[in-house]
Amino acid sequence: MKERVMDRYQRLMIIHGLLVIAVAMLAGFMLIFNLIGGFELWPGKIIKFDVYGTEAGWVRAHSGGIMNGILVIVIALTLPKLKLGAQSFAWLAWGFIYIAWSFTLFYWIGNASNNRSLTVGGNRLGEADWLSIIGILPGLPSVVLVLILLFIGVKGALASKGDG
Repeated sequence: MKERVMDRYQRLMIIHGLLVIAVAMLAGFMLIFNLIGGFELWPGKIIKFDVYGTEAGWVRAHSGGIMNGILVIVIALTLPKLKLGAQSFAWLAWGFIYIAWSFTLFYWIGNASNNRSLTVGGNRLGEADWLSIIGILPGLPSVVLVLILLFIGVKGALASKGDG
């Protein structure tokens, strides 16, 4: 029974990790479009259009998204090595999935926000707007949740130390 549940969580996490990476790859296209000011249809023939955000913002959305997707996949692959109860496995699986998607949302929306969605109110980067709130609020719990979940994972790894 435990192995079936573990397999389900692993597959779920791998799927979400890969989807987060796919969205990060789209951010890579947005980076290219931002850098060249459009899309190169043919060598030397660029269809010009504007892309919201900054070069640095798209670099973060691209590389940060890839790393978050990889994190979810790596945690998924470590699950069988952890000695934890069913509820802890559920928290790890759903928690890391939530973290990856909330940070993905943060990267994309923060790139359009006046204050980069780093604060609910204004900051030195700009005044708050409705995008600031949409970008930061889902990610705020993730900043604490990731540390809690990593601690749970370490605890599970240490508990399974003598198991082979």
